[in-house]
Amino acid sequence: MNVLLIGGAGYVMDAIINKLNKEGHRIYILTGNKYKVGKYRMVYEKYHFPYDSDCIKEVFDSVNPDITIFAGAFDSNFNWNQVRNESVRFSSGLVNTLIAFSLLKHGRFIYLSSEEVYSESYPDDIVEGEMFTAISFRAMALAQGETVCRNYHQTMGLDVVVLRLDHLVDIPKNKSDVNEICSKMCMEALKSGKISVNEKNIISMVFMSDAMEFVYRILSMNTHKHTVYNIGSSEAVSEMHIAQLIQKVLGNSISIIDNTTGNDKKIVLSNLRFKEEFGLTILNHTEEIVQKVAVYMKRHVNSFVDLDDEGRGFFGKTVQKFKVIISALIPFAENMVCFIPFFMLNNRAVGSTYFANLDFYLLYVLIFAIVYGQQQATFSAIMAVLGYCFRQMYNRSGFEVMLDYNTYVWIAQLFILGLVVGYMSDRLKMIKGEGETEINYLSDQLYDIQDINTSSIRMKNVLETQIVNQNDSVGKIYEVISGLDKYEPEEVLFQAAEVLSHLMNSEDVAIYTVVNRSYARIISATSQKARELGNSIEYTTLGDMYEDLKQRRVFINKKLEDKYPLMANAIYSEDEMQIIFMVWGLPWERMTLSQSNMLIVIGYLIQNAVVRANRYMGALVNKRYMEGTNILEMSAFQSLMKAYLSASKKGLTICTIVRIDVLDKNFEKAGELLGAKLRNSDYLGKLEDGKLYALLSNTGRNDANFVINRFREAGYKSSIPEELNA
Repeated sequence: MNVLLIGGAGYVMDAIINKLNKEGHRIYILTGNKYKVGKYRMVYEKYHFPYDSDCIKEVFDSVNPDITIFAGAFDSNFNWNQVRNESVRFSSGLVNTLIAFSLLKHGRFIYLSSEEVYSESYPDDIVEGEMFTAISFRAMALAQGETVCRNYHQTMGLDVVVLRLDHLVDIPKNKSDVNEICSKMCMEALKSGKISVNEKNIISMVFMSDAMEFVYRILSMNTHKHTVYNIGSSEAVSEMHIAQLIQKVLGNSISIIDNTTGNDKKIVLSNLRFKEEFGLTILNHTEEIVQKVAVYMKRHVNSFVDLDDEGRGFFGKTVQKFKVIISALIPFAENMVCFIPFFMLNNRAVGSTYFANLDFYLLYVLIFAIVYGQQQATFSAIMAVLGYCFRQMYNRSGFEVMLDYNTYVWIAQLFILGLVVGYMSDRLKMIKGEGETEINYLSDQLYDIQDINTSSIRMKNVLETQIVNQNDSVGKIYEVISGLDKYEPEEVLFQAAEVLSHLMNSEDVAIYTVVNRSYARIISATSQKARELGNSIEYTTLGDMYEDLKQRRVFINKKLEDKYPLMANAIYSEDEMQIIFMVWGLPWERMTLSQSNMLIVIGYLIQNAVVRANRYMGALVNKRYMEGTNILEMSAFQSLMKAYLSASKKGLTICTIVRIDVLDKNFEKAGELLGAKLRNSDYLGKLEDGKLYALLSNTGRNDANFVINRFREAGYKSSIPEELNA
């Protein structure tokens, strides 16, 4: 399916995208912002337009979505700090998208709301029909959005669904994701070491993964009974109990502050309607939800709290500061430890014949300049100078050492080399850091390019398929169906079954014509499998299939129910259902939007051929029937009989021809009496022998005996001539 998501980037939008990608749907995004804010991974196409833009209609026309999801309560585009302006922008954006959606005249619109539309206390779980008690501007905007959606459903007959999510909870990745009660309590505990609660506040929570499963269930169902559904666990829990669960995970050092005031406030949405209609299985209950959130935030505490936050406690702060100090002193400690062996080596080299000219102090300074940079190069140079002076004072006084110009030359070269090498080392590290930053930036861009390339490859594959598989092109379809024009008017519907079978690449195809508002009769079928529903069906009792056909949608049997065809479509004329096409033999991978669109095109092209044939036969009605009777003239009946017998030999239909003895030759009277015993799809006519015949469509020999008995009761003997039914 084509799914259009409307909303800013955020954890809810990411969860929806991940779920839809797993199910293999094509995803389009209307970001609601003309600037490219936020990242959307693995989507087919992005549209960066505000909700009130004039081009929203063109976006809907381009995407032609089967499902549209408006993020509503979870849309990150709205900053509710300026509630007045945002309320107006929210309402106008929703109305504009609903208007664009209504012009499509197909698909389903899903509006995501939340429990915020209720603010008072309810002793029982809140059902979908409960009146709103919103107080804040944001809550009132969400409630007005629900009302607007219901009005569009009632007045315009649109398929609009409001999903009200009850205290949606997900595992936050950083501070910006902390926006619901569970993660807020955890963050308060980590920051201050305590949790303030009001025991009289009672809520229920639903975990993100469960919520997405329920949203997808609504999204994938062909029909639904109601406009509004609550999505939640209906597991009532107090703030005190949530705090106790958090305390259990984070440790007893977390204290709970009981700030209970006022009256009881219980807001728990009832999920009974959703459970009864679609079934509902909660995988993550309250204890599991709190544990998952608390454990993650405890493990990644640095992502949620700062060093000076009270929640770390005195010991925690001391340990953290001690770690910082230790990490800063480690290079100096290493420097001092390494100085000792170099000092000893230098002392041994002084009187050595081979190593007297080797300066170990210079090597010591260069090593630390290369590894740590200028700072450690300076410190190591100071240590080397102290070691040098100390060694020189073995044989000379300190005053003599200070007056020796060689000492200053040696110190100068030591500092110059150390600082230069240290500067170069620092510079290289800075360049390396800048390079890593640029690499990370380019890696993000590369990821975006890969994402774009993935979408481009999908489009390329679709276009390649259309080019390679020329049978799917409209031109090819029209060329094949145009071949119906060469057949006699009586043969068109029979041959249409073969054409439909060829174009849909299925051996099991059936065509039914609608007799009245409840029944349809089979005209032709290409196999016994395609006749499973019977020769005459009450199509209004076909459940999901009838609902789709009534809404002028292609029925796709996604549940693979044996009693229904895998795909079906109805052709309308002046708002009346005329023909039903049914396709049984299709592999699962071909039950796609592309195939359903092709079935629509084939249906309308076949309808054109049928309309032409009917108009031709209608124009010749006076020449086809004997004057004043419902009996076909000889040439017309022979042509009709030839068409049925030819189709019968090909296995497209079943028919039986019955010879009727009219002893008094009063054909007008016989036609009137016998016509009442026949169906609308049966025919009376004369042949060259001057006798009266009946053509019984979709009737085998055994069933024909029932008709023969009716004729006998009416006073006419009849039989089945072997030469005509061979």
